[in-house]
Amino acid sequence: MSNSIQAIRGMNDQLPGDLICWQQLEKIAAEVFRLFGYQEIRLPVVEKTELFARSIGQATDIVEKEMYSFQDRNGDQLSLRPEGTAGVVRAMLQHGLLHNAIQRVWYTGPMFRHERPQKGRYRQFHQIGVEAFGMTEAELDVEIISMTCQLWKQLGLTSTVLEINTLGASDSRLAYRSALVEYYQANRNSLDEDSLRRLEKNPLRILDSKNEAVIELNKNAPDILEYLDDESSQHFQHVKELLDNLGIPYVRNPKLVRGLDYYSRTVFEWTTDKLGAQSAICGGGRYDELVEKLGGKKRVPAAGFAIGMERLIELMKIEQLCQPEKRQDFYIVQTPGAARETGLSLAMQIRDAGYSVTANVGDTSFKSQLKKADRCNVRMALIIGENELETSSITVKQLDDGEQFSLSSENFVAEVNKYLTTKE
Repeated sequence: MSNSIQAIRGMNDQLPGDLICWQQLEKIAAEVFRLFGYQEIRLPVVEKTELFARSIGQATDIVEKEMYSFQDRNGDQLSLRPEGTAGVVRAMLQHGLLHNAIQRVWYTGPMFRHERPQKGRYRQFHQIGVEAFGMTEAELDVEIISMTCQLWKQLGLTSTVLEINTLGASDSRLAYRSALVEYYQANRNSLDEDSLRRLEKNPLRILDSKNEAVIELNKNAPDILEYLDDESSQHFQHVKELLDNLGIPYVRNPKLVRGLDYYSRTVFEWTTDKLGAQSAICGGGRYDELVEKLGGKKRVPAAGFAIGMERLIELMKIEQLCQPEKRQDFYIVQTPGAARETGLSLAMQIRDAGYSVTANVGDTSFKSQLKKADRCNVRMALIIGENELETSSITVKQLDDGEQFSLSSENFVAEVNKYLTTKE
């Protein structure tokens, strides 16, 4: 039995061949965010545990059961970040970026939750998301929703569905919470153990239950629209009108509450029917009270979303949207001795011209080196042997069709560039 060290369960390696989709997603997302006027922000992976307890909610599953928390040598209670929004808000407050200012930022990176690993749900997972501050208007809600819509369009996705709901302002949620508690108390026999626990601490989360009996019970649960204050009702109506004007289709899901306590008013998810149980690839909404909750001197309206990158990449693969790996341009095949010096110099010239090249290392035969070049999926092998050294030339071999010709080593870059231009 091997005693080699393995990766931690639920924390996966990303090997070179796996990263084509990741890099494609990151590049396209960064460009979409730029087009919407959002700037990148980079945050620590470790934060004070209190930050997440105060923002996400002490009674949530994330804080109660899923965070990787520990005490450091100074006695501080720290946690690996389970999500990105709280850290962004902390950074905005710490660096004074919210004083009478509008901020639009985006981030990406690993998050950590101690969940039971399964396809689409890992203990180390990755998110890419945006946060915007300083705007109360429904136009902001629609801006971030339309940003995700634009991202799907640029990626080529066709199987996404937008679900929206509203949670109202704090007073509306309190009234709705009371109505839910009364309803569930009257139907306790239909609640599973997890729902009974949530009933005492966070009854809105029962609406998101996956238990069949509770799902059936929720069909007749009170609807938050009946408890909305006028301002929240008007805000949600305006969101829907703006989405209609932009031609962005949606369905209202009255059971959509999101898993974090800081949300208020508009919440949304993008789902797909191609990923099985893990159907949500993006979720977000408003969190107008979070800045003040985390120490801000005044209420700062805000909204954002986060995309689960592993799930989105899985969907891209299912829809066959991952671009093929770009072929390397050249592989230098060379004899030992002086040819290696020539090869190293030639490789640097080629890279300076913007082409990719690998120079063979080690004393192996031409035949073996050509096999390596073929395995590396390169377009051309550049051969430097004794004859090439004597004639100051480079033999070029096309690996697709075997075509072979010579170019001057002194003007190689210019000549090969001319050749490749005519071929394209």
